[in-house]
Amino acid sequence: MPIGSVFNNGVEGFNRASQGIEKASAEINRANIEQQDDAQLAQQRQLTAARPEEAITAPVAQPARVDEALVNLKVEEFNAKANTQSIQTADDVLGTLIDIKV
Repeated sequence: MPIGSVFNNGVEGFNRASQGIEKASAEINRANIEQQDDAQLAQQRQLTAARPEEAITAPVAQPARVDEALVNLKVEEFNAKANTQSIQTADDVLGTLIDIKV
């Protein structure tokens, strides 16, 4: 396998991991914003309710989405590290080949 293709595969894998990290981060952020919005809405309803039984409590958050996004974030972190190691190894091999050639 040519060294150039190892570099390219490492770079492409790193780029995919970076995109996955951005996506997981956006999902975590979106879930936090939705949770805050729901809590604020419920608080406003409680303040405007005439009787206590009319008060609406805050909806239950969806921790599965956040948990899943956190797991995806960690997986993409490992992917990025692995691809970085591939690039580093290809760089070391190329350096060794240049040293042998010279």
